[in-house]
Amino acid sequence: MQWYDWILISISIGIIILCLLQGGKSEGASGAITGGGLNVFVKTKERGAEKVVSILTLIAVAIFFLVTLIIELQ
Repeated sequence: MQWYDWILISISIGIIILCLLQGGKSEGASGAITGGGLNVFVKTKERGAEKVVSILTLIAVAIFFLVTLIIELQ
């Protein structure tokens, strides 16, 4: 394995961990059956730790994408 394989593996593990840390943004199938999703047009903003994890996930995915493109273009 090359050095860039280790970088991609570590970024991938980081993305998986960050995605698991994020809370659910919808009620899922149970909300559809019971009618729990009636607040469709309510504005909900991420705050605090949720926002930080969301931004870190976006940054990690962007870095993963850029590293993959750089490796493929070499």
